[in-house]
Amino acid sequence: MKKTFQLVHPKKKYDRMVEAVRKDIRKYFKRERNKALPEGVDFWDFDCKFGDTEAEAREVHAAEISQCITQVSEKKLLSFYVQILAKPGQRKRKPQNS
Repeated sequence: MKKTFQLVHPKKKYDRMVEAVRKDIRKYFKRERNKALPEGVDFWDFDCKFGDTEAEAREVHAAEISQCITQVSEKKLLSFYVQILAKPGQRKRKPQNS
């Protein structure tokens, strides 16, 4: 998902638009996590970028996207850019001390 979300609509209030964007992003994560995993893969990992514009986007962790949206809503920005790309992930085993 590479998208610039607009938070302005003539008939909808700003807070409703922000919540609709949060819902769309959560739905995208759920849809991607429910896809079949390739052979030898433990989970779906995500490369995420967030910013006011595509040029200003910086890398963030998937869990931080909601906090970033909250910051945008506090600033009352009219739009923001989100990029979320799914990739296969491998769990790293902890070294056993014996």
